[in-house]
Amino acid sequence: MQKFSQSLKLMGNNFTITVVAENNNIGTENINLAVAEIKRIEQLFTTFKPDSQTNLINENAGITAVKVDSEVFNLIERSIGISKITQGAFDISYGSIDKTLWNFDKSMTKLPDAETARKMVHLIDYRNIILDKQNRTVFLKEKGMRIGFGGIGKGYSAEMAKKILVDNGISSGIINASGDLSAWGLQPNGKPWTIGIANPDFPQAAFSYLEISNKAVATSGNYEKYVKIGGKKYSHTIDPKTGLPITGIKSVTIISENAEFADAMATPIAVMGISAGLFLIDQIADLHAIIIDDNNKIYTSKNINLK
Repeated sequence: MQKFSQSLKLMGNNFTITVVAENNNIGTENINLAVAEIKRIEQLFTTFKPDSQTNLINENAGITAVKVDSEVFNLIERSIGISKITQGAFDISYGSIDKTLWNFDKSMTKLPDAETARKMVHLIDYRNIILDKQNRTVFLKEKGMRIGFGGIGKGYSAEMAKKILVDNGISSGIINASGDLSAWGLQPNGKPWTIGIANPDFPQAAFSYLEISNKAVATSGNYEKYVKIGGKKYSHTIDPKTGLPITGIKSVTIISENAEFADAMATPIAVMGISAGLFLIDQIADLHAIIIDDNNKIYTSKNINLK
């Protein structure tokens, strides 16, 4: 058995798909299957395509309910479930914050004032996403509300691509969606897959390794996108209640059985802060976290053994 990998841009992110297969043909054929599945999901959930179901829901905000595929309905339903357990720190209706408030490029020289930020976020409220299970419709109660799947879509696509490969007989591989990944099986040498936990000051260097076979890992870090204002780093993670960026946490890594859940939990744990975040993680079976604060202090949830 050999390892075959391909990296490409999907959903606006760098994906690397790795499969363990007998030969190049089987490897390539399976990588193509995974890519096709991720592209299918992207078409369904993107906000960059005018006729996507996500955009139809958004265009009809405050007007009418929109009938959607069960796949879209179910992901929205699960997203609302995560909003409930994180008390709104995860919220797919964040789409109403537009680029005028937060634009993470170098042209940003000052923070928006708290009042403007608060005005912008009043539309963020998962409780105003009204689901009708019987008719499979989604209705955004307030005009101007928008949903987006940036916080859960990569993990969902990794999970779905993995399922297609497993169903097709691939007993080992990794779907890596720009750092959110799902791994299963063993490497060709019989050892488990391992992952390096990035050092936030030198993202290319790892400070620790974890075995991740049959697990999913997601990281939310401010070392990828941030602005510096007045010598202070502000991360691209916005607190949906204030509209302002969080400070104090450099990165959150979540380890779970499921890539979608790991992806969705990484950002809200950063928003909730270290003690509340770890307290929540410790309440949920098979969920673990590693948090690094601005002073490079490492906090871990129960039962994590860093190598």
